[in-house]
Amino acid sequence: MKEKILIIDDEVDIRNLLSRLINLEGYTVSTAKDGKEGLDIASSDEFSVVVTDVRLPDVNGIEIVNQLKKINPFCEVIVLTAYGTIPDGVKAIKEGAFDYLTKGDEDNKIVPLIDRAVEKVNMTIKINRLEKRISEKYSFENIIGVSAKIAEVVKVAKKVSETDTTVLLTGETGTGKEIFAQSIHYAGKRKNSSFVAVNCSSFSKELLESELFGYLAGAFTGATKNKKGLFEEANHGTLFLDEIGELDISLQSKLLRVLETNSFIKTGDTKPTTVDVRIITATNRNLEEEVDKGNFRSDLYYRISVMKINIPPLRVRKEDIKLFADSFINFYSARMNRNIKNIDPEFYKKLTGYDYPGNIRELRNIIERSIILTENENLTAESLPKDLFLNEQPGNDSNKLGDIEKSHILSVLKKVEGNKTKAAEVLGIGLTTLYRKLQAYDIEP
Repeated sequence: MKEKILIIDDEVDIRNLLSRLINLEGYTVSTAKDGKEGLDIASSDEFSVVVTDVRLPDVNGIEIVNQLKKINPFCEVIVLTAYGTIPDGVKAIKEGAFDYLTKGDEDNKIVPLIDRAVEKVNMTIKINRLEKRISEKYSFENIIGVSAKIAEVVKVAKKVSETDTTVLLTGETGTGKEIFAQSIHYAGKRKNSSFVAVNCSSFSKELLESELFGYLAGAFTGATKNKKGLFEEANHGTLFLDEIGELDISLQSKLLRVLETNSFIKTGDTKPTTVDVRIITATNRNLEEEVDKGNFRSDLYYRISVMKINIPPLRVRKEDIKLFADSFINFYSARMNRNIKNIDPEFYKKLTGYDYPGNIRELRNIIERSIILTENENLTAESLPKDLFLNEQPGNDSNKLGDIEKSHILSVLKKVEGNKTKAAEVLGIGLTTLYRKLQAYDIEP
């Protein structure tokens, strides 16, 4: 489709000249003799670029820039100035015009200028559509669940998204804490800036410090160039610190300083770097207990938990399991090009009867494995992994969650021949979390 250009000028010769020049380049051109007519035409159609005289009989060209932007925020405006009105052109740019052109230079400059303006318009529209898709993807409306427990959590999260308050998301591994962090970000005023996530358990202390705060070239052996840290990457946006309970005590004090002063000093630097970042953290640990043990600073805990939101585990929101299962079935069926036509009610019954120590992440893995294992277009109870029903085996009289989880972990470890990395992946938990559970259940690592 041809891009549409509108020319507003009270001089008929200039209108005709510009119209011919621009039309020859493949653009569709409309013209108007004054501001009122131009605004009427702009209101009835979508123009990529408007070329307007800065001095019109009925309205100042600077004012028309504001009016055109209100009609179509994506439209770019080029103003035409006489030699004596160049300051007006500069002022128009400050008010949002794309550029100005001095009359007499139209012949050789107008088309390249319009080309650049059209390119900017198309890029702006493309970015806007992308941002809209991202916002829709991570909107609260896409959080799966009809249970009262999850509805209450969503209600609180929506309220906090409207603020810049620090948020601590708590809950077991796999409950969807990062999804909530993303939803809070994309529902807030920082949605058009970066959302940056980092798992604090995935790095050593030294490497995590470099990742968070960056460094200058020459700060240490191997630092051959400046590195921008994640705080800078997230400037004006949100930094999500997952597994905050794993943060080294020395880094906790540095994080506290950033929260209190909005600044930090990079390794190798002598002056502070200032940032404007919203912090959202998450943990599956009990940080109050970690504070009592001396593993977590109390002042940092109180600073990050201004708003504390607990994400409920899947076992207490059983009515949501079928919704998650259907969503994962649709996703993995499309991904694997499998046409799942029938789902046996017993399939859902078995899913609902399980307690999911790995929560939503484990359910997702179970569905993926079930679709891989089924040999036809039907999902039945036989499609499900056999270790899903450990708590139904004869002789297993314990209904305690810990016993069920321990048995499940042992079964998975046996299947993967003791490979801890594969076991953590199958269980849908982090490797650090797996080792912690092995220690807690006195399982030989």
